Amino acid sequence: MDFRLTQEQGDLRAGVRDLLAGRYGREALRASVEAGGALDRGLWRELGAAGFFALRLPEAAGGVGLGMPEAVLVFEEAGRALLPGPLVATHLAAGVVAGAAEGAAVVTAFDLGGALVTHLGEADAVLGAPSLPAGEPVPSADPLTPLHRVASPPAAAQAAAYRDEGALLTAALQVGSALRTVELAVRHGGEREQFGQPIGAFQAVKHLCAQMLVRAEVARTALYAAAVTADAGEAAGAKLLADEAAVRNARDCLQVHGGMGFTWEADVHLHLKRAWVRAEQWRRAEEAQELLAAELASAAT
Repeated sequence: MDFRLTQEQGDLRAGVRDLLAGRYGREALRASVEAGGALDRGLWRELGAAGFFALRLPEAAGGVGLGMPEAVLVFEEAGRALLPGPLVATHLAAGVVAGAAEGAAVVTAFDLGGALVTHLGEADAVLGAPSLPAGEPVPSADPLTPLHRVASPPAAAQAAAYRDEGALLTAALQVGSALRTVELAVRHGGEREQFGQPIGAFQAVKHLCAQMLVRAEVARTALYAAAVTADAGEAAGAKLLADEAAVRNARDCLQVHGGMGFTWEADVHLHLKRAWVRAEQWRRAEEAQELLAAELASAAT
């Protein structure tokens, strides 16, 4: 099977990267941090107009008519840019919740497996829920992902129908972040000098960056394969690898940056904090491991 991108897929990825670079660059990212993660409704509508949320809707229903392989490319770019908001839930709600496909509505989901909900304060709907529940704000590890605790969360079955696709799209966000932290580490390694030469010339830093790249590319390969096969087990494996790549690469990127990587002004810590949150969404590591173990046991019998 040929997993190389087609010309159209490459153009799609490049177009999304250009859109996000122009509309959500570093200044916009830092403005979002200062605003406490508040969503930019104008940007949300622009994403809708660009087909971000309606990408997999049939053309007859007003969508773009593409598939999951194209969706993971788009979400990979969103993860690279640290684009905030319940992107996965709103994408899954296209065609189900009025206004989601066009970016006129913000849709969140009970994807954290409990009473916590992201962006509930700005949401117009909750995926699979008949109405918006009341919630109390709680501290979040990620300044761009506000959390609310709901007193009486609905049954887990509400998000279960979307779990495989949600996990795969979240894995794409994680892969994008993992690849971006590789770029940040390599760039800093080439710019920062010690003992009269760039720190990237030292073997320890070279090895760290090489390990980051391998980790990210392995996760990306698993992601693309799962997007093509639509297999639940492969989606679970892709989520496992992507979560590990995003978290470990962000930590290694912090190490390459040294003390400045831990400062509020640097962007590296934002990738780590977002990766922590995403690792808890749609399918946690232990859930993915159980699913894979069950599939392996079934195949062995």
